[in-house]
Amino acid sequence: MYMRKISLILFICLASIYTNYAKSVVVGAARIPQYLPLLKDKSVGLVVNQTSMINNTHLLDTLLSLNVDVQVVFAPEHGFRGTADAGEHVKNGVDPKTNTIIVSLYGDNKKPKPEQIKDLDVLIFDIQDVGVRFYTYISTLQYVMEACAESNKALIVLDRPNPNGHYVDGPILENENKSFVGMQTIPIVHGMTVGEYAKMLNGEKWLENKATCHLTVIPCLNYDHKTFYNLPIKPSPNLPNMTSIYLYPSLCFFEGTDVVSLGRGTNKPFQIYGSPDFKNKSIFTFTPKPVDGAKNPPLLNTTCYGYDLSKISMEKLRQQKVTLSYLLNAFKLSKNKEKFFNNFFIKLSGTKKLETQIRKGLSENEIKSTWKNELNQFKNIRKKYLLYKDFE
Repeated sequence: MYMRKISLILFICLASIYTNYAKSVVVGAARIPQYLPLLKDKSVGLVVNQTSMINNTHLLDTLLSLNVDVQVVFAPEHGFRGTADAGEHVKNGVDPKTNTIIVSLYGDNKKPKPEQIKDLDVLIFDIQDVGVRFYTYISTLQYVMEACAESNKALIVLDRPNPNGHYVDGPILENENKSFVGMQTIPIVHGMTVGEYAKMLNGEKWLENKATCHLTVIPCLNYDHKTFYNLPIKPSPNLPNMTSIYLYPSLCFFEGTDVVSLGRGTNKPFQIYGSPDFKNKSIFTFTPKPVDGAKNPPLLNTTCYGYDLSKISMEKLRQQKVTLSYLLNAFKLSKNKEKFFNNFFIKLSGTKKLETQIRKGLSENEIKSTWKNELNQFKNIRKKYLLYKDFE
């Protein structure tokens, strides 16, 4: 009876999946027959959030319906349901729907502790990433891999497409600037899925003490690095659409300034930018207010004058790489250039050089030319770990 129930559920899942995804992307989580046998008679922990869906059903609910012994959920930045502000402390708790224990991996406890995983046999990582170094889900991935390696636990990564996986660009992080928003010497846009990046962490011995995690990656189907993938669920509160996701690698630099808003606290986060300093320089204005996901945004209740990028076409956005023109323009218009950058800018850019180059008045082309050699070196390393046809 048990096996008949499992078979029926699998048949229904597969029928739904292949009806809806025929000739389009099938995410790793939807390939249940590929990983369900690995969970038989195992105690399981999930590293998931609101994006961990199979069609309209959360991975947690799916696995519980298949009688998988899910013991605990580990939640990254923004929490299990993805509603917490960027940087907001995420609390431990219990999922009211399933009574599953939820342990935060954002705040004081960014890495699963040995006592938190000692009774588990395997962990599953299934989170939609956006392919940008300072988007902290890949930092959580590294800590989870290290915890698994140290406690001799297996890790399964259910891969999902990278919406910014069609290019590699940006300055390479320097070792002395490592932090939770940049833990490895990679460019701002690395052009890898989470599964590919996990293989790189293992293969390059980048985990703590050069450890190796027992890793299994369940790849996507019908995906390569040229594929346009429209995210069905926003990956975090301030990336509500594809426009914001494509502009994120370029506009996030403004998190490292004290005088420019990138639209947090408006209905167009990461799609606009402006400052009180830009008055009389533009006709577009906005005023950041407290909203879900941005309860205390920069320049709160302050009128900002700036630029609306939300009307740029998808075709043009996909052709852009890391774009410095917005940052250079804002610096040019700023009234107090000495206080334009804050200490967070170096962590975001990964290098002290970029601020110096901007202050010296270098053009975008001149700055980007200094990235070329290191980017080529990274691309050569990256090729070893690709699971999908590349864009080059």
